[in-house]
Amino acid sequence: MLYKDFGNTGCKVSAIALGTWGIGGAGWDTYDDEVRLDAIAAAVEQGINLIDTAPAYNAGAAEKLVGTALERWGLRDKVFLTTKTGNEFIDGKYVRNGRPERVLSLCQESLDRLRTDVIDLLLVHWPDPNVPFNETFAALRQLKEEGKVRHIGVSNFSREQMEEARQYCQIEAYQPQYSMVSRKSEELCRWATEQGMGVMAYGTLGGGILTGRYRTVQEFAPMDSRNRFYPFFKEPLFSQVMELVQVLEQIAAEHGGTPAQAALQWTAARSFVSTCLVGAQTRARVEENTKAFDWSLTEEECKRLDQAVEKAAL
Repeated sequence: MLYKDFGNTGCKVSAIALGTWGIGGAGWDTYDDEVRLDAIAAAVEQGINLIDTAPAYNAGAAEKLVGTALERWGLRDKVFLTTKTGNEFIDGKYVRNGRPERVLSLCQESLDRLRTDVIDLLLVHWPDPNVPFNETFAALRQLKEEGKVRHIGVSNFSREQMEEARQYCQIEAYQPQYSMVSRKSEELCRWATEQGMGVMAYGTLGGGILTGRYRTVQEFAPMDSRNRFYPFFKEPLFSQVMELVQVLEQIAAEHGGTPAQAALQWTAARSFVSTCLVGAQTRARVEENTKAFDWSLTEEECKRLDQAVEKAAL
């Protein structure tokens, strides 16, 4: 496993992190709880030391599974544990809530579900336009002062929103969607890195589209994240991504690797990415992802991928 500095926090994190949106079970394929718990254990076994979760991942279901796994196998001290606030999953809908009283109570609920006394990094999941930032981030400062949270960050914020938030609280991490097929946040990632923030890229496999497992356009349920959140599974983007996947496959095959591993190497090589969040619900998928650094892209292969990414123009 490759480890990188996480901004100015003084921590080193694995270049691949375990994202648990899918493990929560809402909007993705579902597996038995024991299969998901085994995937979490496998991640730590394979050298992943950052696990990212959120109360919005199926109304706390993901946090509960993470907490169960960490307690069952005594893994808490091996993990930089990240969760979020300001967003909840209620009656099948995502609801933003940055009110300070809810930030405080939701943190305690997360601590209970995660079976821990402290959260290493608490992120504001999405900005709440109905609550002044000074109120939301005052609550976060309080949590840090009380020792319930070690570091504070934001996800899905614009630069202007981050600059405003920094007036009220030290922001040490930024979590945007970033991958070969989603590069709109690239300039902001560079800026955040320059500010000393750790950058956690999510969706680094494009919701699974970069794994090579999808060959034709498929129908997904209305609330499936591949139908609702990630646009790559529909035309015309699907065909554009497939051209990129072909290049990933060709290069990976020359090393006995997989398209997912090549895509993760490409993203992890960005100087402004501290860690690549990857969702996986089974041990096999986790092990495939963590073998991404068992081989290396050549300089020529990196150029080919850069050209393919530019051609896809996503």
